[in-house]
Amino acid sequence: MLRTLAVVVLSVVAMTASGAQAPSVAPGAPKVLRYAFRIAETGFDPAQISDLYSRTITASIFEPLYQYEFLARPVRLRPLTAAAMPEVGDDFKTWTIRIKPGTYFTDDAAFQGRRRELVAADYVYTIKRLYDPRWKSPHLSTIDEDQVIGLDALRKDALAGKPFDYDREVEGLRALDRYTLRFKLAAPSPRFADHLADNMIGAVAREVVEAYGDAIMEHPVGTGPFKLGRWQRSSLIVLDRHPGFRDEVYDEDAPADDPVAQAAARRLKGRKLPMIDRVEVSIIEENQPRWLAFLNGEMDILEQVPEDFTYVAIPNNKLAPNLAKRGIYAVRYPRSDNSMSYFAMENPVVGGYTPEKVALRRAIALAVDLESEIRNVRRGQAIPGQSPIAPGVWGYDPAFRSEMSEFNPAKAKALLDLYGYVDRDGDGWRDQPDGSPLVIEYATQPDDFNRQLITEWKRNMDAIGVRIVFRTAKWPENLKASRAGKLMMWGVAWGGGPDGSDYLVLGHGASKGQSNHARFQLAEFDRLYDLQKHLPNGAERFALMTKAKELMIAYMPYKVHAHRIWTDLAQPWVIGYHRNVFLRGSWKFIDVDQAQLVAHAK
Repeated sequence: MLRTLAVVVLSVVAMTASGAQAPSVAPGAPKVLRYAFRIAETGFDPAQISDLYSRTITASIFEPLYQYEFLARPVRLRPLTAAAMPEVGDDFKTWTIRIKPGTYFTDDAAFQGRRRELVAADYVYTIKRLYDPRWKSPHLSTIDEDQVIGLDALRKDALAGKPFDYDREVEGLRALDRYTLRFKLAAPSPRFADHLADNMIGAVAREVVEAYGDAIMEHPVGTGPFKLGRWQRSSLIVLDRHPGFRDEVYDEDAPADDPVAQAAARRLKGRKLPMIDRVEVSIIEENQPRWLAFLNGEMDILEQVPEDFTYVAIPNNKLAPNLAKRGIYAVRYPRSDNSMSYFAMENPVVGGYTPEKVALRRAIALAVDLESEIRNVRRGQAIPGQSPIAPGVWGYDPAFRSEMSEFNPAKAKALLDLYGYVDRDGDGWRDQPDGSPLVIEYATQPDDFNRQLITEWKRNMDAIGVRIVFRTAKWPENLKASRAGKLMMWGVAWGGGPDGSDYLVLGHGASKGQSNHARFQLAEFDRLYDLQKHLPNGAERFALMTKAKELMIAYMPYKVHAHRIWTDLAQPWVIGYHRNVFLRGSWKFIDVDQAQLVAHAK
């Protein structure tokens, strides 16, 4: 591995020294932002998708009511298609929102030549779709936690065999007039506005869904700054500027300690959004070609310096001088996410709630050498995970320590011995207490980073005598299998909004098969989760969240490995690049300086 990496580094240094060229630009050419995903998209229907990459695309096509400010720290909401922040009454149970007039969907044949304005009824329809069994929405549990009165009954009737009735009025979700929307909740929900900023409720038009039916994943039509221009599945996604996008200008306040963001905010202030004409997103799964494409000037932004090139690009976590000399700049930030492995709680080998099953999961988790994983695979770009609640969100406790991060092979072996996971047939591998073979099956992807991770897993499991095999498939295939409950273990990342509930939801029983891929269900955890959900932020809520996360640690449905730290790189002609991990639709805030791009190409 070291020899291979050395060869790659030498080639990178030679290429950098030769001076990679930016693409040539003809006068008057469209402004294009070129980007790369490491994992392929699954589709573009907000109701059906849950993966980060598809949602990154749809966030620039569909618009929810609110949006997190691009540069603000700490994070704060502002109106997007709404005219103002919600009017809240009845102890956080009634929410009234007025929508801005003059927001239009992109043109589509489904509108039969009419210019289609966004109205309150579009959000009613969009949210009802999450409850329609036809779409199998992974977001149902998220919005259903807020107990919008009447929607659950609508879904139950559909599950009983009746057609889902989109025209049936429900008390909790009504368009009072063309531009006014009202929610009525069965219980207080102090942070309900956060859900109104989620792309899952990016407004869709009923005419479009009915026109395309089951092919709606391929025909996204929204009100956002961009529209889908071209799509080659798992290869290339092109977004074009929405020509009818409403008048919206750049007006961002940069943090006082970020001079780069401050300079960009001053330069871009007052500019009409979006500032670029096109976004081209390529799918490049392997680290080396993605890195080289950026160095060659073929990509304008590199999202996360690949782990293999960390010491070349950011030695000591600072931008390398040779890159800085070229005008490349770095944006470094904590991801506020979990990199974790889950155990399928309904799987007969690793699932279950009896003492021996809990002991097996705890033993496997204790055998994971996080220090080695973070040092050797993640190249130091992460901190050990202590609980499911990630840094940077309400409910995170930086002083909290737990068994989640403990590496103790001796304790792991003792637990396995105590509960009967011993080698009964003399083949060198532990068996289950009933004498049947113990084989752990771990799902993974066929890229170099995941190959390094499973090498760590193999070494760790060999050390405690547990046989582990790996099931390799493309990420979308693993996602589909995971939703169906067909994987025993899988390594994934999870990110939510700025509140700890978006991370505790990983263990909520009502979210099984949705955000809760482990399918964990424990009555006491659900009780604590539901109690904290309806409380305002404060000591009482924090204590309940702490008890809930301690239960997840004790039962170990998830092994949280690490919370990642990313460093993105941007070419000098990219103006205003920044990262807000709670905001996905950020391309409209970025500009491309054509003159500077041409100058670099000469």
